[in-house]
Amino acid sequence: MKVATWNVNSLKVRLPHVLDWLAANKPDALCLQELKLEDKAFPVAELEAAGYHAVFIGQKTYNGVAILSPQPIEEATVVRNIPGFEDEQKRIIAATIDGVRVVCGYFPNGQAVGSDKFEYKLRWLAALTEWLREELKTHERLVLAGDFNIAPEDRDAHPDWKDEIHVSEPERAAFRALQGLGLIDAFRLFEQPERAFSWWDYRMMAFRRNFGLRIDHLLVSPALREACRSCAVDKEPRRLERPSDHAPVVLDLALGA
Repeated sequence: MKVATWNVNSLKVRLPHVLDWLAANKPDALCLQELKLEDKAFPVAELEAAGYHAVFIGQKTYNGVAILSPQPIEEATVVRNIPGFEDEQKRIIAATIDGVRVVCGYFPNGQAVGSDKFEYKLRWLAALTEWLREELKTHERLVLAGDFNIAPEDRDAHPDWKDEIHVSEPERAAFRALQGLGLIDAFRLFEQPERAFSWWDYRMMAFRRNFGLRIDHLLVSPALREACRSCAVDKEPRRLERPSDHAPVVLDLALGA
């Protein structure tokens, strides 16, 4: 089973890239973030023509998440937003695919340490963690995929990154709390290149300089650890004309019966 995550930073703009990537990579589940469009504008027909079904939750201009799969996704398995957490922002969708609970999240940015948006980020993360604690009781095989907006360790940020946001201790503590549920950073199960990032600013030739952060993650439950065969960043879409500022991260799982 191939599971991927990709913040597309506007599905309307990046749809040709997504369609090409689906054709070339054929994932069993592709988690998209930052759709930036309302549900009525979601490109259902274009994706179906490409052989993919989708579940999604969006809003105008900001946020929005989706899960794509070549097989139909049972609506009865779908959860939109964090249960019990009042939030107008559309940031979470979950569905069960091939017996794996796939949770796709667009985590809050936080803007600046100490700001109201930062406090919202920490509240959101705490609510997500408590909900996932319950999900893991009923879904032994679970993947949490998405743009976490957190670089969990120093090696996940360029050494010259000076801003506190994405690398602050409260954010990293929240990431560790997710790991405390038993979730494992699949990327770190494998040897990786030095300075392996998944996001690069559009400005200052950041991609060319590899001035980036690793903030897009796939965390797996303990039951999936031994099934992990590879996990890597696919930098090719970031080289395209008018790319997203994020690259896909792809996890290969060898699932038994």
